[in-house]
Amino acid sequence: MHILIADDHAVVRRGLREIMADALPGAAFSEAGNGDEVLSHLGKSQIAMLVLDLNMPGRSGMDILRDVKHSFPRLPVIILSCQPEEQYAVRCLRAGAAAYITKESASEELVMATKKILSGGRYVSTSLAETLIANLDESAARPLHELLSDREYEVMRMIAAGAPLTEIGERLHVSVKTVSTYRARIMEKMQLKTNADLTRYALTQALID
Repeated sequence: MHILIADDHAVVRRGLREIMADALPGAAFSEAGNGDEVLSHLGKSQIAMLVLDLNMPGRSGMDILRDVKHSFPRLPVIILSCQPEEQYAVRCLRAGAAAYITKESASEELVMATKKILSGGRYVSTSLAETLIANLDESAARPLHELLSDREYEVMRMIAAGAPLTEIGERLHVSVKTVSTYRARIMEKMQLKTNADLTRYALTQALID
């Protein structure tokens, strides 16, 4: 069994590797520090599972997840993130992730999730299961941010957190004009007018810290 751990911090990769190695004797591990390294490893080795940090340098973990599921649709992916479940978990599961685990709870949940996923299942925490059940209730009013695409959602959170358009463009590797287009779509879909409106909404919905 070969597991690929992708995180841009070597110390985090080492810690995750130690947690999993103790519980999975005989498992082999590889490490990647960015999206290109992830795809390179997957193209060369028979990887049984990918543990992927959501906050990768350059292309985001969501973008990498989409690429991985497109090229390797049967590969199970565990998303690890510093972000609370309510901010990204449902989107990651919809994009094909087999589990979404916060780094805060990784020491307790990562091994449980790995064993369940490698046996053919998916893993969700109790709190996330409640969120998913609530989303199945079609009669419930869906929040406006659920209308956004994954990229629009990323841009929305960065604008709401106060990041200037130039910085957002650099982080996403797109032009300021493209970011402005995303912003216009976001404002239209969410029926808001100003960045301050967006920040208030994001705080109310716990989409930013």
